[in-house]
Amino acid sequence: MALTPPAANASLQDWLAYLEALHAKPIDLGLGRVKAVAERMALALPCASIVVAGTNGKGSTCAMLEGILLAAGYRVGMYTSPHLVDFNERARLNGQLATDAQFTERFAAVEAARGEISLTYFEFTTLAILSLFAESSLDVAILEVGLGGRLDAVNIIDADCAIVTSVDLDHMEYLGDTREKIGLEKAHVFRAGRPAICADPSPPQSLIDHAEAIGADLRLFGRDFNYSGDRQQWNYGGRARRRNALAYPALRGANQLLNASGALAALEALEHRLPVPQQAVRQGLLQATLPGRFQIVPGQPTLILDVAHNPHAAAVLSQNLDNMGFFPYTHAVFGMLGDKDVDTVIERMKDRVDHWYCVALPGPRAMPAEALAERVRAAGGGEGNDRSVTVCDNPAAGLAAARGKASDGDRIVVFGSFLTVAGVLSHGVLYAQPKG
Repeated sequence: MALTPPAANASLQDWLAYLEALHAKPIDLGLGRVKAVAERMALALPCASIVVAGTNGKGSTCAMLEGILLAAGYRVGMYTSPHLVDFNERARLNGQLATDAQFTERFAAVEAARGEISLTYFEFTTLAILSLFAESSLDVAILEVGLGGRLDAVNIIDADCAIVTSVDLDHMEYLGDTREKIGLEKAHVFRAGRPAICADPSPPQSLIDHAEAIGADLRLFGRDFNYSGDRQQWNYGGRARRRNALAYPALRGANQLLNASGALAALEALEHRLPVPQQAVRQGLLQATLPGRFQIVPGQPTLILDVAHNPHAAAVLSQNLDNMGFFPYTHAVFGMLGDKDVDTVIERMKDRVDHWYCVALPGPRAMPAEALAERVRAAGGGEGNDRSVTVCDNPAAGLAAARGKASDGDRIVVFGSFLTVAGVLSHGVLYAQPKG
């Protein structure tokens, strides 16, 4: 039975419910359908565009680019996905979330144009947000790739500059089971004759070969740009541009200088079009924010939120936890999707966690909490004195259980999926209630 499109006065939630039911599969990679609708809409971005792909680090890189370019006085649109709590998080115009009315107007335009063409939720919303950016008199659009690169809907844009932040194993059922295969998928965001930034310190040869084969202006970390630093400040060095005495980014974590240097390499490559003064770099790095990326919430016990959901991200999270100093006990509120590399994520984290709270997540892809707890136990998590594995109904319940057991000097880390962090944020339970 054909779905009835929402009425002219429909709410954003009505539209999102419609989009979720519109296509037979939630992920249906390929550019044919989305390109056809974009052509019907005569969709084109009249501003500069930066596309950001990568296994991890995409959101942080986008946030730093946005912060710097806003500080430089440019009109900036930023598209990221997925959202944590509200759909509106996916599109920002000049640092502000797009409104419900802006989304529903653009959804209606995509619906009018698509006709008989079926679009996934991601494809439909991507077209709507690109259309919004095209109509918003922007100087630059920053666009995060959703999955891979070659067949992702964002790749209908011929970016003025493309960044690949990192290449590691994730979404292997779609992208391939080796870094070489995944690197080639991501390299397809590069364009002939245009800057192609790779911030991965050990890029797959497939990425390098593809960039060279198409004649992209490939800029590699360690060869074309780099960073150095001490405890107080850091320096960026590129092909023809140095930026010295920079403050550390507000975004925390061991990999943020790598992400920041990739962002600065892109800005160096686009300097003829988007010149950025040194003060804007300093200010932008200090003002960039991104919830759920090694986000430390004030209060006791210390609370850390991190959307680490694959082995590479879990290894970075583990390193970041090591760098925090001593805590008597670490409690982990942990929920994952079943199609992720659950065992390797646990392996990366098991020596850092004393008490595990395995939580159920919404949706058919979620791994049941009891099954997740069994995997933790099988890996040796929770073994020994003063160690445990507990099953909880949802992330908010997991956090409540962790708070009930933790002392003020301990720390709690919430990780494993965007849905795990979102489940804590959306329940408004970040701040601990006084004990006693």
